[in-house]
Amino acid sequence: MGRFGSSVAHELSELGFDVLAIDADEQKIQEVSNWVTHAVAANSTDEEAMRSLGLRNFDVVIVAIGEDIQASILTTLILKELGVPELIVKAQNALHGKVLDKIGANKVVFPERDMGLRVAHHLISPNILEYIELSNDYGIVEMKAPSFTIGKNLMQLDIRARYKCNVLAIKRGPDDVNVAPYAEDVIMNGDLLVIVGKTEDLSELELSYAEG
Repeated sequence: MGRFGSSVAHELSELGFDVLAIDADEQKIQEVSNWVTHAVAANSTDEEAMRSLGLRNFDVVIVAIGEDIQASILTTLILKELGVPELIVKAQNALHGKVLDKIGANKVVFPERDMGLRVAHHLISPNILEYIELSNDYGIVEMKAPSFTIGKNLMQLDIRARYKCNVLAIKRGPDDVNVAPYAEDVIMNGDLLVIVGKTEDLSELELSYAEG
């Protein structure tokens, strides 16, 4: 129940899901007990303690252990042996992530690295609101439509030919999302563009749009 784990638990609780929070620190459990469904002080590396909580009956278990990589790996092994159906584990670095993947984590997440990517891309271009790494070679950016794109359609901007990137969607307000827009669709003031492409191509587009 550090910053990452607490944030995930809180958001899931707000969305109406039943959440069981586990931490060896009783003070942390007291802090989260008011807004999660259940909160238990337990050592996640204690197999019997984990078995007694019936974790295999939960849809998803998230291991958000921070600095203690050994505890993270051991906890993951225990949960896999208990038959947890979906296991998401936070990794500290690439090597940690590889180990977690090898021992059966269904998904490995890198919160610090991902935040670093978002900050770096925002620094390259203030228009960038979000950056998601799909793989080592591909990514998705969500960006504010630059001023010079307003009033032009996608055919005129020619993003695919100029930058080898594709516009996946145009977001116009929280509830108006144009998925797979046509070449004739016009960009309006306040629009957000969701664009996919190779990492180097997205970087070139970001720099160009920042300068524009």
